[in-house]
Amino acid sequence: MDSLITAAARALAGGDALGALKRIALRDDPPALALRGIAMAQLGEHARARELLRRASQGFGTHEALARVRCVVAEAEVALAMRDLGGSSRPLAGAADTLDAHGDRANALQARLIAARRLVLLGRLDEAAQALAPLDARGLSPALAAVAELVAAELALRSLRVDAARDALARAQAAAERSGVPALRAEVARALATLDQPAARRVVAGGGEQALRLAEVAALLASDALVIDACRRGLGTGAAWQALARRPVLFTLARALAKAWPGDVDREALIADAFRTRHPDETHRARLRVEIGRLRALVKSMARIEATGRGFMLQTLGGREVVVLEPPIVGEQASLVALLSDGAAWSTSVLALALGASQRTVQRALAELEAEGRVRAIGQARARRWLAPTLAGFTTILLLPTALPIE
Repeated sequence: MDSLITAAARALAGGDALGALKRIALRDDPPALALRGIAMAQLGEHARARELLRRASQGFGTHEALARVRCVVAEAEVALAMRDLGGSSRPLAGAADTLDAHGDRANALQARLIAARRLVLLGRLDEAAQALAPLDARGLSPALAAVAELVAAELALRSLRVDAARDALARAQAAAERSGVPALRAEVARALATLDQPAARRVVAGGGEQALRLAEVAALLASDALVIDACRRGLGTGAAWQALARRPVLFTLARALAKAWPGDVDREALIADAFRTRHPDETHRARLRVEIGRLRALVKSMARIEATGRGFMLQTLGGREVVVLEPPIVGEQASLVALLSDGAAWSTSVLALALGASQRTVQRALAELEAEGRVRAIGQARARRWLAPTLAGFTTILLLPTALPIE
């Protein structure tokens, strides 16, 4: 490896993309193309970075398998930054195995961290935890150690293990400081800020609201209160949890009953909320009785649902308190806005993949948000991507998707 390539690689390792480009900007040999691709990625020019990395991978000979798989890993990281989460994960897994076989432990770990971050973004938290469990970041460079701790912290935050997330972020901060990479320090600082930002709204008596931080939300969910969680679309008390994300009518009824607790809710109001109609007839009333019966069966270990003269009311077991948690973002598209709030450009297909919704559903929601001025599109046709302003002042951890079990 010549001196210019070595100097450019060292500049990139320190986060100096412009310094690297000064040395190799006019070169078209595969090593220079690969480093130019990494530099362009650091500068945010992801499409150009992907093109350069692909050219570099094609330019390396058959005897340069290690260089080719390093390009595969770099391109996968660019795809992650572009929120291009589709496609198979097998090439990245194969690249990690090849790097291990050649003794390149650092890049093999980087490949597996990219795979784990992809799983976290897709809401597949159990798979991400399994992918992270065997990884050992000891003895690695400070920059890579910081990335490993950031992934662990992100997974812990999404799982509401706030203490574990705080510890991981403390280690990430120390490693980022040792690395001297400004972008890495900034990423850790943003992650630390989420711990002190409101993550949900607690509905209190009289219709008021109280902002809760992540630690307060975790403590509330661990208590014996009956929590109706509009962020994750479910209800539970302590360790008991009943997911209702796939049963929106039942969740709407549960939330309406919880908001009126300890009082009751009029039948017409329940019908209007659950069935979206202001002109109920006898069929709606019959359907309401059926849905209330289904909800009553689901929550029988936590609460009772009693009929009253004008409607229904929720009664807890053992004198439990009823708490309603609402998302920090108001509106039906809260989860979509939460994904877009990271500042990255998302395609509709990847948004649909992350949310577990159809692409047409996501397109309709984006059209509504665009009309309200809450998101904007760049590009045309298949190259169109969606962005939203960064939502400062609160964290959207609770709104980010989690893979739902198949019922």
